[in-house]
Amino acid sequence: MLAMALAALDSTIIATAVPQIVGDLGGFAVFSWLFSGYLLAVTVTLPVYGKLSDTFGRKPILIAGIILFLIGSLACAGAWNMASLIAFRVLQGLGGGALQGTVQTIAADLYPMKERPKIQAKLSSVWATSSVAGPALGGLLAAYADWRWIFLVNVPVGALALWLIVRHFFEDKGARGPVRPTGTRRHRVDWPGALAVFATGGLLLTALVQGGVAWPWLSAPSLLLFAGTGVCAALTVLIERRAAEPVIPGWVWRRRTISAVNLALGALGLLMVAPTVFLPTYAQAVLGLGPTAAGFVLSVMTLSWPVSAAFSSHVYNRIGIRNCALIGIGAAALFLLAFPLLPYPGAAWQPALIMLALGAALGLFQLPLIIGVQSSVGYAERGTTTASVLFCRQVGQSLGAALFGAIANATLNDRLAHAPADIRPGLPDDLDAVSHALERAGSLTARATDYLRRAVDTSVDHVYLGAAAAAVLALLALLLLAPRRFPVHADARTQRETDDAEAAADRT
Repeated sequence: MLAMALAALDSTIIATAVPQIVGDLGGFAVFSWLFSGYLLAVTVTLPVYGKLSDTFGRKPILIAGIILFLIGSLACAGAWNMASLIAFRVLQGLGGGALQGTVQTIAADLYPMKERPKIQAKLSSVWATSSVAGPALGGLLAAYADWRWIFLVNVPVGALALWLIVRHFFEDKGARGPVRPTGTRRHRVDWPGALAVFATGGLLLTALVQGGVAWPWLSAPSLLLFAGTGVCAALTVLIERRAAEPVIPGWVWRRRTISAVNLALGALGLLMVAPTVFLPTYAQAVLGLGPTAAGFVLSVMTLSWPVSAAFSSHVYNRIGIRNCALIGIGAAALFLLAFPLLPYPGAAWQPALIMLALGAALGLFQLPLIIGVQSSVGYAERGTTTASVLFCRQVGQSLGAALFGAIANATLNDRLAHAPADIRPGLPDDLDAVSHALERAGSLTARATDYLRRAVDTSVDHVYLGAAAAAVLALLALLLLAPRRFPVHADARTQRETDDAEAAADRT
């Protein structure tokens, strides 16, 4: 849980400190890479760490990830310009990829299916709490101390996590689940495949993150990046087919259970962009809320999600994992469709209520699928399987940011182009500029302000319609690909039988 908190904090803690960092180091034109570089490194290393944890065990990979993350944190605190800070954020992300995937895999190794919802819900609570508290903590440190403390606070947390894991986590003799195989065969690390996966993911995510922001979508940089992604993807397939122990084995996509969950959670990453990225803009620009109140409208989703996830076992034990997930994503689609029906301008409790219901629905969707797919494989395949699921979710999130950003800006540009002639001069020309204009009271006439608020409202409504379409895609993936009953690997069955025997002994 401490290791999970490290990865979660650093995905958001830097957001509110950007003005102080730019003021100290400069580099305003490239500061977005403080976020993009970290995201790229985490995402593209997930499959590599998943395979390495299956090959060498979870403990050494988690320890290496924490050490790498702490080295990156110390280096970030000592950065001397924006370029060095971006490079050290990438180094942090290389450690963060090991943390995210390995922690989820360890939870599946140590706990049987009936206990895993509670454990995963606790991990989700850590992630939600850290993600919500991150911006507030980052703002406080930047305002009252120094922005470098944002990275230094990782050191005591990471050191404690490292000490606990080294001292108390024993894969081969302390887990209640299956032990790690201890054969004498020497494993061959597929480094060419790892580099090919890294290159493919890096080019794709760079194209998605920077397209439409740093350069137009149909410009030479975007076309070259997408072409390079295609070439590297083809090269990755050729390398992985010939590798003795591939980083991304073909069975990840040949097995219906895993491929269905990968596609479904990729769609989840896609739809999550609507509330996490566009809802705060809606709350401030349309409802006129301050940053704290806008954050509360979003944070209510993180209250219902872990609670729903913790109780999801009572549902899927009765009706099955697939049906539980179908109910969750079906309800999520309806809640997303309800957002455009909200009155204008409305009250803050209305979108907050939708987010509360959305979190409850997604708790019934995501966690059962992760538990089901982890239980369908044995120890030797669990790290790779978990990493593939998380990788697809991260890629879906990057794709959603690019796609929904384009939808929002296209809608807004259309509204601005058809604005009444008497208010058209001086109107801003994109979503960020509109938000800044609405924050400056008195810079616009009352009529122009109302027109812009309505334009933002329509743009965000279209994004939520797109998110509902992504939920429908997830539902179709489960209906068409997922088996009616998720298979349970012999490891998971043995784990369940052992736990039942221990419970019977305790009762006796």
